[in-house]
Amino acid sequence: MFENENYIKQFTDMMTEGFIFIDHQGKIQIYNEKAKQIFGIKEHEGMGHKEGKVRPGDIIIIGDNCLGKDDGGLTPKDLSYMGIDDEKIHVKDRFIGIGVYKNKEVLPIYIHEKRDEKKEDLILGTVFQNIKINVNIDLIKKYIAITVEGKRFKLPYMDAIGHMVVLDKDTKDVKFYQSIGYTARGESIANLLLGKNFRAKGENIKGLDVIGKNIFDIHESGATIKEFYQVARGKDISYKDKFTEINGFLTLCTLVPVSIKGKRVGAVLKVEDISMLKKVITERDEALLHIEEMERKLRQEQDTKDAFSEILGESEEIKLVKKLAYKASKTNSTVLLLGESGTGKSLLAEAIHKASKYKNKPFIHVNCGAIPEELLESELFGYEKGAFTGARSEGKRGLFEAAHEGTIFLDEIGEMNLSVQVKLLKVLQSKTFFRVGGTKEIGVDVRIIAATNKNLEEEMSKGRFREDLYYRINVFPIWIPPLRERKQDIYLLVHQILPKICERLDCKNKNISDEALYTLLEYGWQGNIRELENVLERAVNISEGNIIKPTHLAIRERKKEKKEDIKSLKQFVQDAEKRIIEKTLNLYDGNKLKTMKALKIGKTSFYEKLKKYHIRH
Repeated sequence: MFENENYIKQFTDMMTEGFIFIDHQGKIQIYNEKAKQIFGIKEHEGMGHKEGKVRPGDIIIIGDNCLGKDDGGLTPKDLSYMGIDDEKIHVKDRFIGIGVYKNKEVLPIYIHEKRDEKKEDLILGTVFQNIKINVNIDLIKKYIAITVEGKRFKLPYMDAIGHMVVLDKDTKDVKFYQSIGYTARGESIANLLLGKNFRAKGENIKGLDVIGKNIFDIHESGATIKEFYQVARGKDISYKDKFTEINGFLTLCTLVPVSIKGKRVGAVLKVEDISMLKKVITERDEALLHIEEMERKLRQEQDTKDAFSEILGESEEIKLVKKLAYKASKTNSTVLLLGESGTGKSLLAEAIHKASKYKNKPFIHVNCGAIPEELLESELFGYEKGAFTGARSEGKRGLFEAAHEGTIFLDEIGEMNLSVQVKLLKVLQSKTFFRVGGTKEIGVDVRIIAATNKNLEEEMSKGRFREDLYYRINVFPIWIPPLRERKQDIYLLVHQILPKICERLDCKNKNISDEALYTLLEYGWQGNIRELENVLERAVNISEGNIIKPTHLAIRERKKEKKEDIKSLKQFVQDAEKRIIEKTLNLYDGNKLKTMKALKIGKTSFYEKLKKYHIRH
């Protein structure tokens, strides 16, 4: 169309503004380097990947802050490609989901909320098919970050964005990640789910050639792009320095018609890079947010202190537990409390309930290990009259119904039999169930907190716990460390528990001697806080004076090692094997799959050794 096109290209590439020229048919004839920079038309961001497409069996991870906008027009129906069919998900919802492409046998994990809910972020952290995944939609700083086994893929946004990472079905490596400019490359979430190819990324990848393409193939049909096209076709519109949004980018645009000898041949759109203005605004906003964040943290710390005052201890380990518990109390997600017997899981579950929006509603504590196996289903879900021999004539309401609009705490969930696990899975998926012997589906609005002292991954490998249920309840796990790993808390625990015991036993307050306290600090505490309480109560009962001495403590002193203690060669080998497994697990942050690969050990043998050596991770 123009003479000396190379000269024109060189000239426009030197411009500090983006410069786009389309002909009267809407085809791009000039698209300078600055325009490509502004709209992210480049393939060298991040670690890179090959070209390809999403294939059945690939793992899909999606973070979307406004379903249907800046994601290729993604609809709730499209989520069926990753096994999600939920009528409660609507267009414009915030959504985070993890699933397997075109495989409905593997249950997906997902959360969603209405966009008008005033929250700071939406977070999903979980382990999916032995892969540690975290997705965070930060509504304050305006970004979506997807983290896979420590690798972070972050995208900022102005108003809306759809972010996706895809893992290869066989290698579980990242085969695609979303980056700025995905609209121009035709790599929106909807396009890729519908089978469109994605381009390669990396240092030496050739950039996207936009010359000759229709303007609507590169830019979604927003108001500015439509006007641009209409002017190229002959409409009389022009303006200078107008703030507008293109492909989700806030820009300052000048639109000019181009005519030769009175005939309209196209139009020019000049795009100003306002990143400096955005940077100033962002820095100001960040300063204000920093102040607000500090105030929020102070309020949160006080709220955490008030809400979890019954959770005793000031060690860093227990502070982290309280912090996580506070965050859990502000969400609707299912919480899984992990830890040895006696660490205070029941107390923490009730504290989470009291700090949540359900605090004025029922809190139902169910000890799954204390209810006979044959009665657990009817206790949880109730039964209709005549459901079985001995059933009440009028039937019975179950504990899930009793917990409606409140919290149900499923303690010792690892003791639940497989048939009840199936029914619990349905409640987690649809919030509905049938009573034993019933035909009417009952709906409940209930928050579920589960707890176990068992290694559920080991239970899964032995077929005693359903894998799909594990991933459903492991949405927000909280590990409560054993007392022997936070011994600095023993001093505080003793001085808070002892007066309460004396008050309960109706006796004068008693103090503990330094020698006795040292004995407590040296002890291993296999029974954790529960054992400590029992030891202190017995000491209060048997001590005649006001001072508790070492002789009053019903604990065995730690056996001192002697040089002459000799183990068998087999025992030395086993000790070394245990240390190596523990060290490798720590190196891989507890990832069992990577540990097995590193040690070149089979799955069955690996889990047998975890059990044999009592290794919990």
